[in-house]
Amino acid sequence: MATFENLLYSLDAATGILTITLNRPSKLNALNAATIEEIREATQQALDDSQVRGIILTGSGEKAFVAGADISELAALNDISGRRAAERGQEAFCMLEESTKPVIAAVNGFALGGGCELAMACHMRVASENARFGQPEVNLGLIPGYGGTQRLTQLVGKGKALELLLTGDQIKAEEAHRLGLVNHVVPQAELLPFCEQLMTKILSKAPLAVGLVIDCVNAYYDKEMNGYQTEANSFGHSFASDDFREGTTAFLEKRPAVFTGK
Repeated sequence: MATFENLLYSLDAATGILTITLNRPSKLNALNAATIEEIREATQQALDDSQVRGIILTGSGEKAFVAGADISELAALNDISGRRAAERGQEAFCMLEESTKPVIAAVNGFALGGGCELAMACHMRVASENARFGQPEVNLGLIPGYGGTQRLTQLVGKGKALELLLTGDQIKAEEAHRLGLVNHVVPQAELLPFCEQLMTKILSKAPLAVGLVIDCVNAYYDKEMNGYQTEANSFGHSFASDDFREGTTAFLEKRPAVFTGK
């Protein structure tokens, strides 16, 4: 098992819920290259670990989920190294998005720039009341590089995405909820308990079906895939599973299902 310098990796073996906490509080959890690499490594470790059933991603402290990228590091990039940095960030964030284990972002404070992009790569977002979202890269003469132009458009629509990207404006949690950028807004003290409750509800369902749903929804946004065909294939695949037989049997016998993910 890998060890990490910039994040905390905590698995509750009883529930299967893994909490990954970005842990650079002196930098408001800002993303640098080392942290992005650790996110990639932690995600791969979680995907490979059968004990991990779901992932909650959050930031240390109450001020910031991730306040953005490490500007001092960005200042040293050029056109070639900048493109490579974007590609590495996109690869790490796509691993979260494509995970068949559910991923919830618990957004506790600022989620700006790369932080907003990281939250959007998760399957769902729950925000504390003090959360702030934004893509302020244009203020630095930059654009988002870790998928922000794509995922923000998917979540809030072209017009509003362009407004937020071109003005660099920040929005409060309630506005983010109204736009569909976040699923829920809760008081700060209730953020992690709420996310754990939501994850527990998801994990009570058939794991194979949960993973197939994630695949199908992602296929809608993949220009190289036919989402309807992916759904049909996945629907057929589910009939061959032990979980399908257990689910239908439990329903007919009027008892809770005991799923195995097979």
